Amino acid sequence: MAYFLFVDESGQDQRASPYEVLAGVAVRDTDLWPLIKEVQRLEEDHFGGRYRGAGRELKAKNLIKKKAFRQANSHARFDVDERRHLARACLDHGSTADPKTQAALAQAKIAFVEAVLQACAESRVRVFATMVPQSAPRPTTPGLRKDYAYLFERFSYFLEDDAGGDQQGIVVFDELERSRSHVLLDQMHKYFIGTQKGQRRAAWIIPEPFFVHSELTTGVQLADLVAYTVSWNFRYTQTSLPARTELDPLGRIVAEMRYLAVREQDGNPDFSIWSITQIEDLRPRSER
Repeated sequence: MAYFLFVDESGQDQRASPYEVLAGVAVRDTDLWPLIKEVQRLEEDHFGGRYRGAGRELKAKNLIKKKAFRQANSHARFDVDERRHLARACLDHGSTADPKTQAALAQAKIAFVEAVLQACAESRVRVFATMVPQSAPRPTTPGLRKDYAYLFERFSYFLEDDAGGDQQGIVVFDELERSRSHVLLDQMHKYFIGTQKGQRRAAWIIPEPFFVHSELTTGVQLADLVAYTVSWNFRYTQTSLPARTELDPLGRIVAEMRYLAVREQDGNPDFSIWSITQIEDLRPRSER
């Protein structure tokens, strides 16, 4: 048995997003194809056909950005059949679509994302994410960044706990620019082979990841939806940055898919380690 951890990012440009998020969705191998088929069915149900294609991707910035909510609220709620028909018309006509069909498409997008996240929850998906404020200090020395290490740590705890640890984790990244992919591969190799913590986690996680095209891989698209929702809505503490409240229904579903590991730490045998965490400083101790 194995779990695929599909990984994507949000807010890496350090511009509009309040948090830089690295997110992963863990899907059991036997659940993956049924979940992919369900996402495709939901596409048909909400858009009267496939949304993907003609330059369109199932990305959160296209589906649940602020503009989508403004357009959705510009018209009374459509019933499901009319919304599907008008959403299809809007997709087919592109820039010439009228405001009514644009509102229907926006309503369909938001409903689709909520349905997809709910399908993930029903398919036993677990979410893992690190939240880094845009103001957080960044490291200047090479090596695997703390947010990646924390993500792998929490994923390994989940694998260790699941069915007595008789699982393997396969990491799947959205393809980066080639040189960045080589850097990440080298950093992961040094972490999993050259550090004690990495060596322990290599018992559960295969140290060499796969790189795929996000527009062709449903699992990475799911990670994108989670990363965006965490960045804009999930809040780790009361002092966290303000959230977009219109995303609350999505944030609640994501929160339900977290994993809670319990480990001994600092003398506490029952220390809680949630699979979504906030990191205030990415620098290693040697740089602080």
